[in-house]
Amino acid sequence: MGEKKGNLVLLLTAAVIVVAVISSFGMGLFTQETARIVLPTPAATQGPSDGPEEADVVRIEVTAQTVQNVIRTLSRPESYYREVAVEDIWGDGEAERGSTRAQVWVDGGWTMTYALGTGTPRWSIVGDGTLWLWYEDSQEVYSAPADEYSADLEGQRIPTYEDVLALDTGHISDAGYMEQGGMPCIYVETAPDQLEYWERYWVAVDSGLLVCAETLKGERVVYRMSAYDVERPAPEGTRFALPDGTVLHAPGETTPTPEPTGGPE
Repeated sequence: MGEKKGNLVLLLTAAVIVVAVISSFGMGLFTQETARIVLPTPAATQGPSDGPEEADVVRIEVTAQTVQNVIRTLSRPESYYREVAVEDIWGDGEAERGSTRAQVWVDGGWTMTYALGTGTPRWSIVGDGTLWLWYEDSQEVYSAPADEYSADLEGQRIPTYEDVLALDTGHISDAGYMEQGGMPCIYVETAPDQLEYWERYWVAVDSGLLVCAETLKGERVVYRMSAYDVERPAPEGTRFALPDGTVLHAPGETTPTPEPTGGPE
């Protein structure tokens, strides 16, 4: 238990540091207003407006120069459930791959994650400015301050479309509109850095959710995230609850948020 506690404290400390760094660079990107944009489908033919209801629609190409404005028009659903698969690849053999799977429930600004990897499964809840974290079969809960990035960084280990917004426009090498996992997506590709690492992102048009992301070194994929199936809204009966039974949030119900339980020692 002592080793788990030490690892968990380090995890929380690292998460808080990463969140602070991302926040310091990303907040200025969300203040711009953009017109509503209708994306072209691969088979669609651009043409004049079919009626007055499209008068406020700006039809533009999705390019490296416009993709950030297009993504700003998207919004993620208020309530949903999905499963996220993350794969780290550092060689060609199966023994040189690591995988993590996470079940994710989101509702009304709250996120609950159950992460399964090589170690002990762990739960996390993010909401009301707080991150709660505990191992499966443990009653000991740790808490730390959280912000809008914490839910994606902790547990899911995924980037979000906010990461795309945070990119320097000159670092975006390609963008467009394509299908991925059978759904229409906005595609973004970055230029290689000095170590030859580069990223690819696919953001679903209908949900605004990142459904696939890859990091490559040269031509080899070293990281891959995918989450194609989404259930909307979150399943009936979902409870965002601590291991002692304290309900922090319940979809469709008003529940008081208690004081944070425990904390890093």
